[in-house]
Amino acid sequence: MSEQNPLQIGLETLPGISEARLELLGRLGLRTVGDLFLHFPRSYEDLNDVRPIAALSEGSIQTVQGEVVEIEGRSLNDGRTVVSVVLSDDGKNCLEGVWFNQSFAAKRFRYGQRLSFSGKPKWYRDHWQMSSPRVQILDGGATGEEPGVMPVYPLTEDLRVEHLRPIMGRALDLHAAHVADVLPAVLRHKHDWPTYQQALRDIHFPASLAVATRGRRRFVYEEFLILQLALALRRREIRDEGKAPQLISSPAIDARIRRLFPFRLTADQDRAVAEVCRDLAVEKPMQRLLQADVGAGKTAVAVYALLVTVANKHQAALMAPTEVLARQHARTLDRYLAHSRVRRQLLTGALTPAERRAALAALAAGEIDLVVGTQALVQEDVRFARLGLVVIDEQHKFGVHQRARFRRLGVDPHYLVMTATPIPRTAALTVFGDLDVSIIRELPPGRQPVATRWEPAGQRERVYTRLREGMAQGRQGYIVCPLVEESATLDVKAATQTHAELQVGPFRDFRVGLLHGRQDDETKAAVMERFCKGELDLLVCTSVIEVGIDVPNATLLVIEHAERFGLSQLHQLRGRVSRGPVAGQCFLFAEPAGDEGRDRLRAFLRTTDGFALAEEDMRLRGVGEFFGARQHGIGELRIGNLIADGDLLRQARKDAFTLVADDARLRRPEHALLRAAVLERYGKTLDLAEIG
Repeated sequence: MSEQNPLQIGLETLPGISEARLELLGRLGLRTVGDLFLHFPRSYEDLNDVRPIAALSEGSIQTVQGEVVEIEGRSLNDGRTVVSVVLSDDGKNCLEGVWFNQSFAAKRFRYGQRLSFSGKPKWYRDHWQMSSPRVQILDGGATGEEPGVMPVYPLTEDLRVEHLRPIMGRALDLHAAHVADVLPAVLRHKHDWPTYQQALRDIHFPASLAVATRGRRRFVYEEFLILQLALALRRREIRDEGKAPQLISSPAIDARIRRLFPFRLTADQDRAVAEVCRDLAVEKPMQRLLQADVGAGKTAVAVYALLVTVANKHQAALMAPTEVLARQHARTLDRYLAHSRVRRQLLTGALTPAERRAALAALAAGEIDLVVGTQALVQEDVRFARLGLVVIDEQHKFGVHQRARFRRLGVDPHYLVMTATPIPRTAALTVFGDLDVSIIRELPPGRQPVATRWEPAGQRERVYTRLREGMAQGRQGYIVCPLVEESATLDVKAATQTHAELQVGPFRDFRVGLLHGRQDDETKAAVMERFCKGELDLLVCTSVIEVGIDVPNATLLVIEHAERFGLSQLHQLRGRVSRGPVAGQCFLFAEPAGDEGRDRLRAFLRTTDGFALAEEDMRLRGVGEFFGARQHGIGELRIGNLIADGDLLRQARKDAFTLVADDARLRRPEHALLRAAVLERYGKTLDLAEIG
């Protein structure tokens, strides 16, 4: 073997592969030996249920072994062709295998040949029949031979499993033994994992389902271990190498801050505050995720942390993903801090050049204590005098690099990242795996549950009547549409057209506003300002209101085409009408096309627990759809499934953090291959330059 990594060798070097077959493999993304090895079966067929033809039954995969007694190819009246091959195992009982529109199939068989057919038999007229059975040639005419377990691969047109398996076998024979095993022997022995080479053979040519499952789980564990090592190294790099200011919350500071709140904190909020204060009091940079259900009051905890920072003569920054949300936070802070001496600044893209220059100069001079903004806060020209804390709201709306950008400003602040989108535990262990977690589930006292109804399309006028009655009593409402403008291809309500129709139709006696993501920041801010002040009764909008909008007087919500939204998104939207003491009302118009859509809506009607809905959402849609993990630098998991393989994720996390605690930069010889794998997979996306 050459020095080349065998996993990077092109498939064209394997003997006996035609150009046409290479092209078919390329359609599946299979171009190297490594690609081929990791092209795992999506399932397996257990062909070990071998029966005499006389003992067959319908409903499950079974295997028969016999001699070819008849071969026939014919054309049907509808233009299709059919190939029929009949096996007999005792000269009396017969099973017919049939292949439609595969006239070439007849050439694979000859009279007297001993074969096994595997498939689901059905009784057809007066005999057993299998459609397109899996065929194996029985060598030497031996009887009682067991076909075993056959993998079912993701394939493409014109590429069949009988083409792929010989290629896989040749690649394993030539190259598997030369691939270095990334897993250290200690971890392999600890969990009784097979070696890399053995696991590959167990997956692609398994002796049993149990063996195949064990081989796959070994690779899932390895994939999770590499990810969790990257997160553990990132955490160590920031926590152990960084030095943040000690920000102490004394009893006097605590009393001063609590006096600013017009309410008492809940027990969950108090617990989160205690965890945050414990982190702020040490020199290691805080790395904490604050997860809260919708309306559970995460902002109050963030404000507490910001004020502890200011009380310790340091600057604090609160970063939001949109200008609408940044302005919402600025209004909340203005309300809380109306009688304080905290110097505040809203820094967004809407500032004029002169206003921005003045704000940046004041920030750099230490004349601003607390700045609220969007991504404008992490631009190159932003400088802080004494930055102590950064709070990042709705972290999942940002990419992976935002936290690292503050470090490039030459400071190591504490970080509190927060979200009101409850995250399933296994997803949190990947996307936020380098953070400690605080959770707020308890809603503030006096909050009323939202009544949610799935309405048939014929009840639209009745729903509009309910909205008019509520607004006549001084309430406000939202109508959420999935699109901004009408689509030529989708029969879906759009915000602009709905707004135009409603303000001259059913709601002509009310003040109707329009809000969507294509409006410029100034327009969006003006619309939200009017709605917050009660100058608009009804807001027709898109999901731009999904997070952070806090208008306690808005208690009415209609969601059009609710089947087009994920469960977590629906939960966020419903949270817009659960902000005050009056019970909110949520009406869904939806016509889901399949069972998955109906299941999602039924789950939404069943519970208002955001954490339960998040788990259900990830189960129904998968983690990629649920969370968009690619934007975080995590990328697509190639093998593992966060739902089905949660036990392996937790084990890999435990092992990874233990390993990094013992060997902080993975410098020991036995960890060299793991270290290389981590850097290759996550070195750039998770900013692991320090261990490079």
